[in-house]
Amino acid sequence: MSEPLRVAVAGNPNTGKTTLFNALTGARQRVANYPGVTVATKVGRCAHAGRELIVTDLPGTYDLSPRSEEERVARDAILRERPDVLVVVLDASNLERSLFLGAQLMERDLPLVFALNMIDVAESRGLAIDVEGLAQRLGAPAVPTVATRERGLDRLLDAVVAVAGPPRAAPAPPPYGPDIEPEIARVEAALRAGGAAPYPGATMRWTAARLIEGDAEVRARVQAPDARAAADQSAARLRVRFGEEPVIALSDWIYGWIAGLVREVVRRPDRSRRTRSDAADEVLTHPLFGLPIFLAMMYLTFQIVFLLGRPATALIEAGFSGLGALIAGAWPEAAAPLARSLVIDGVVGGVGGVLVFLPNILLLYLAVAALEDSGYMARAAFVVDHLMHRIGLHGKSFLPMLLGFGCSVPAILATRTLEHRRDRLTTMFVIPLVSCGARLTIYALVIPAFFPPRWQAPVLMAVYLLGILLAIGLAKALRVFVFRGESVPMVMELPPYRRPTAKGLTIYMWQQAAHYLRKAATIILGVSILMWALATFPWPAAPAGPAEARPASVAAPAAPPAAGRLEQSYAGRIGRWMEPALRPLGFDWRIGTALIGALAAKEVFVAQLGVVFAVDEGDESRATLRARLRDAYKPLTGFCVLLFCLIAAPCAATLAAVKQESGSWGWALAQAVGLTALGYALTLAVYQLGRWLGFG
Repeated sequence: MSEPLRVAVAGNPNTGKTTLFNALTGARQRVANYPGVTVATKVGRCAHAGRELIVTDLPGTYDLSPRSEEERVARDAILRERPDVLVVVLDASNLERSLFLGAQLMERDLPLVFALNMIDVAESRGLAIDVEGLAQRLGAPAVPTVATRERGLDRLLDAVVAVAGPPRAAPAPPPYGPDIEPEIARVEAALRAGGAAPYPGATMRWTAARLIEGDAEVRARVQAPDARAAADQSAARLRVRFGEEPVIALSDWIYGWIAGLVREVVRRPDRSRRTRSDAADEVLTHPLFGLPIFLAMMYLTFQIVFLLGRPATALIEAGFSGLGALIAGAWPEAAAPLARSLVIDGVVGGVGGVLVFLPNILLLYLAVAALEDSGYMARAAFVVDHLMHRIGLHGKSFLPMLLGFGCSVPAILATRTLEHRRDRLTTMFVIPLVSCGARLTIYALVIPAFFPPRWQAPVLMAVYLLGILLAIGLAKALRVFVFRGESVPMVMELPPYRRPTAKGLTIYMWQQAAHYLRKAATIILGVSILMWALATFPWPAAPAGPAEARPASVAAPAAPPAAGRLEQSYAGRIGRWMEPALRPLGFDWRIGTALIGALAAKEVFVAQLGVVFAVDEGDESRATLRARLRDAYKPLTGFCVLLFCLIAAPCAATLAAVKQESGSWGWALAQAVGLTALGYALTLAVYQLGRWLGFG
């Protein structure tokens, strides 16, 4: 068989690039990190015309001059790894913007295929594109596609297989004009005299243009002093000629070439025509109505999480309860009691207590993915951009904070898109206050335990909003007292509205479910067993003789009451040691031991409560964990648990991500200590005020 074709998919953000990748590869994909960095990408496979294709979804980038880690990874993957075919995804409704990256890629000797994605959006706006004329001018195949409906995929794959065949002439690069072209030729000549291009496969022309622009990364890789000197001289002459930096002059020529190309191949409608997208934006981004609409969307999301998730959660909960009872009935109590306790209380009780919330997690991811794929999340970012500037954050900070609703770790990594270190550090510090999916497992346990159904969605929304308000207040304080400096305005692009596809949403949900299940099978299982051991050992000694023949203070009974055993365990001793500090918050030593487990992963808080209450009661046909919490604590304590878990130190993985992105364990430690102190102070105030008002 022929070797698999290595295909890379590149393009600007919001061009439907990832949707196209999902449509091509379906479920045959995996997530991987690029060597040496933490930027994740997707790699999938598909087959067409007897060829197997290995498809890589590159991070979105606007050009080949990187300003963030994601853009650097995309450029390196294109320039160094040299895929067999590069699919450049263009937004057919906005060719002027998305063709800039395509124009830069035409300067490189690489087989290209242009995917005119969202052609349906262009048509709905009255745009008529001469696809054949565009392909002729670009010197590479151009294929109209609608990734959300899987239209044009076969033709796109036909073009990919075709351009990977016999060598053909490379696309003619865009011209830079009579003043710039001679300077590029001079630097090219100096490069040839001094050695090879710094990137495998990169043309001398592309390298010369980047040297004149002052690209620091390219300049560092060019070992020819004469070429660098020639580039400096050319850049100086262009500054005098144009009165601006060479990078601006070269970009202006490219945009001018693109504008002329678009005029030739695109027929536009009457500009007075008002589209449905324009009408929707007038409402959704309205300065008065935009924020209430966003809050209503979030409230609807939380209603969906609880109302639709409740039946599935109850079913899984009953399944694990039945599994525990089945194991208990089949396992004689006298046979290996330690192993019996480990399986029933440690594994089934611990991991099962977390997996019951999988439906809630999936529904939350489904709702967020639908809002993002539809284009609404970009509008939400636009609505809150003014607020972000008022608190001293960059408008782009909203996007990592949105990711924080799923998981704090990728949200922390996403802060690298911010250009200034003070913006990155401020955003990193406040992201844990945005409730992640792991905290949702705690909320899904505690809220139904203490609040009636009609109050559950409002309480959940209140917790989420409280986290956002605390993040705003903390960010403002940090920018005033720690990370001083002016905030930089954000230029934001609103993508077209799209209809989310069932396939895309299903793939996204499956990936999140797989990640959650892997976490339950590794971290949560391991910590659950560790916490079970702390709650079980020291194991009571067997009696030395008849009970009446020995002093009660010397030998322990063979089967002491579970509560007494737990209190004398290592977990009980640690909890008792912590209890004086936790009592003012309304917590006892059992909640304290669960908080210790939450430092590894927030879901372990739920798992540890399951272990603790299972050991404490020793009842194989035990009631649900919610009922036990309701019997043991007041609603005020339940709300304080929500509050403390929202604010206190994030999980170990988040702290590791902060260390990696900030470059210092000091910032990670400061975040852990600071948030824990803030959580303690606020929880203390709420509990004591609640007791004073008579709610305790």
